Amino acid sequence: MLVRPLQDTEEDAEAVRLLAEAAFAAEPAAGPVQAPSGGPGGGALPSERPPGAGSPARSRERIRHLVRTDPRGSWLAADAAGRPVGAAQSLVREGTWGLALLAVLPEAQGRGVGRALLERTLEYGRACLRGLICCPGHPGAARIYRAAGFELHPAMRLEGRTGPERPARPDGPVVAGSASDRDLMDSVDRRLRGGAHGPDHEFLLRHCRLLVADDLAGSGYCYLREQGRVELLAATSRRLATRLLSAALLSLPEGARAAVLYVTAEQQWAVDVGLAAGLTPVNAGYVCLRGMRAPSPYIPSGGFL
Repeated sequence: MLVRPLQDTEEDAEAVRLLAEAAFAAEPAAGPVQAPSGGPGGGALPSERPPGAGSPARSRERIRHLVRTDPRGSWLAADAAGRPVGAAQSLVREGTWGLALLAVLPEAQGRGVGRALLERTLEYGRACLRGLICCPGHPGAARIYRAAGFELHPAMRLEGRTGPERPARPDGPVVAGSASDRDLMDSVDRRLRGGAHGPDHEFLLRHCRLLVADDLAGSGYCYLREQGRVELLAATSRRLATRLLSAALLSLPEGARAAVLYVTAEQQWAVDVGLAAGLTPVNAGYVCLRGMRAPSPYIPSGGFL
């Protein structure tokens, strides 16, 4: 087996997209947001919905974005014939490390591919004080991440179709955001998770709608994908977080699908808004943390954490 750095090419990006999609397809059904990764000693262990699960072009763009920003955190494993069998991508943002993807083809599991990939991503983040992984419910993954020193915070997802039930209208202004809000967002991130998302905002702004709240009470922002999924939410208070999530869900038409992922016990404000919108809470994996408290109020991005 050869493990090499991922290259910033369409060929490598497509290889990662396809193998992640194959690993995801081999996983037992566990809800619409189940996703694969590969763990030590093989096995398809979930980390985040695979890049191949959405638009192929968007998926390749996401993979290449991480290769450009974190070339030493992106790896590809190939068998003796040179065929890609596993991939891993991790990122470092101002001392905060995150695992964005870890996937192994089903036929390559049990051969140490996942172990080799995970070790390289952990080595990339060795100097970081903080670490973060979003892990859907897979006992093998939970065991491995705990062994790597991560605390396991049980999480749920809120999902369903918006119905006649609606959350209360926001108690203050929420406006459409843009790239000009980058400093505001980085400031909120540093306060909550110890490091800004930095260049990841460039990708998120291209593919999500941004909502921003900023007044004398504090600041916050929320990214909402076209499919009604809250991609990332951060705020300096529960009141502002509630305002942002309410505005995001109210912006969806009645009957639209909506999803809020990786909601931990620290985010009861999000549970209340989701229930008011008619969404159903479902147990769904863990938010895994090392060297940091659970950020709150905060809904992490599975891909950008």
